[in-house]
Formats: sequence, structure tokens, C-alpha cells
Amino acid sequence: MERPPFEILEHIADVGLKIYGATLPELFANAGQGLMAIAFESVPAEPLERLSLHAEGADYEDLLVGWLSEILYFVDTEGWIFSGFVIQSVEQNKVVGEALGERSDPAQRTRAVAVKAVTYHQVSVRRVLEGWEAVVYFDI
Repeated sequence: MERPPFEILEHIADVGLKIYGATLPELFANAGQGLMAIAFESVPAEPLERLSLHAEGADYEDLLVGWLSEILYFVDTEGWIFSGFVIQSVEQNKVVGEALGERSDPAQRTRAVAVKAVTYHQVSVRRVLEGWEAVVYFDI
């Protein structure tokens, strides 16, 4: 049985993700997908536009928080909703990729959960037998 790209974790006053990926780029793409699954009841079926994204960090944990914070910034400030992510590169201190989706009027879309911020609480990124695994929590 194939493992899902992520699992939603319940936590007191927060919500989290346990994310899986065969590679680091897949892990970061799946993290973006997980954030969209938490934040929205539905995402666009067709990616109409592309948005270049990048984040920097001191290590993989910091990089994951930065990557998800960058996604959340564009969701909150510019009305983006993303249906997919393409990661060009992940290095120890930098991730570069594209988000696929569309901008919409925030009043026209249904938020499942109001994600306020990505937290460092229990954040982890580690190599496992099947590839990579990460845990991250969001302040809601």
C-alpha cells in the first residue's frame, strides 16, 4: 500500500502535518499540498498561473518553516490558492520552486481553517528508510 504524501495531526490549539517524500523536493512539495489541504475546503483543479517561490534557512527545519511561511504569505496577502508545487532545488539552506494555482478574491473562497503562522514547535525533518519525513505545526 502506498503511503500518503502527508497526514494531518491534531494538537491543542494548533494543527500539524506529518509529511512524507521519497526525495527532499517531493517532501517540500507535499508540505505545500498539506498546508493547502488544511487551509482550504477546495483548491483549484487546474493551475492557471505560476508563482516563483524561494526560502532560506539555517537547516532543513528552518527551511521548511520558511518555505511554508512564504506560501502562507502569498495566500494571505495576495489571495493565492495553490493546487500544486514544483521544486527545482533543495539545498541545506535554500529551496527554490514554483507554486501552481490562481489568485482569487478572499471573500469568494472558503477557508477550512484560518492558519495564522507556521511554528517551530516540534518541527523536524529527517531521513528515513523510505526517503524523508517531516513534522510541522501551524498556529490557527
